[in-house]
Amino acid sequence: MKETLKDFFYRYRHGWILSYFLIYFTWFAYLEKTVTRRFHVIHMPIDDYIPFIEGFVIPYFLWFGYVAIAITFFFFTNVQDYYKLCIFLFVGMTVFLVVSTVYPNGHYLRPRVFEKDNIFVTLVQGLYMIDTPTNLFPSIHVYNSIGVHLSVMHSEGLKEKKWVRRISFVLMISIVASTMFLKQHSVFDVITGCMMAIVMYTLVYGGELLTGRRRVYGRPYREINS
Repeated sequence: MKETLKDFFYRYRHGWILSYFLIYFTWFAYLEKTVTRRFHVIHMPIDDYIPFIEGFVIPYFLWFGYVAIAITFFFFTNVQDYYKLCIFLFVGMTVFLVVSTVYPNGHYLRPRVFEKDNIFVTLVQGLYMIDTPTNLFPSIHVYNSIGVHLSVMHSEGLKEKKWVRRISFVLMISIVASTMFLKQHSVFDVITGCMMAIVMYTLVYGGELLTGRRRVYGRPYREINS
């Protein structure tokens, strides 16, 4: 039994990097409690022309599963893709935390009165209760969605799974749009999220574009002999 557990932990030793989430959620929770009233207002004129569409709450919430499923999939199937995705996500998330700490920010875009009364509005109201309109840019919803889709597009294992790529693309676009249609983010947050994704893309995947082949991080999976 001891050997089995030892082999299991050795095979999935790359899980150590996921401990980053403890740092992220602790730091983010602190920001949510401290950045409440005194902050720099984020706003662009175009924000006022974007309508509130409650139905986008569905892709907004799907973001959580989108990111979790991607990390889990690569965790068990390809260590190289897993590390690239984690590096992409975690570096950007850290930049977001630092920006929110040194430059407290928020917005006043949320509707005060809802014209409709349906299940989607109820979900949005619940979202507004647990998520303050602060700590906005660069948008992690936008940035992480782009990061996940890039990992899908660069995965050799998913190269022939065109339906997976198409679904990922549609979901990514829907999530990005949802941040604005739900009044969770300003267009500015979306733009900065995209800009950061472009920078990280060149750092994480740029080598593949220049050399035409993939760098190998770590050894491939193999059966561990007892």
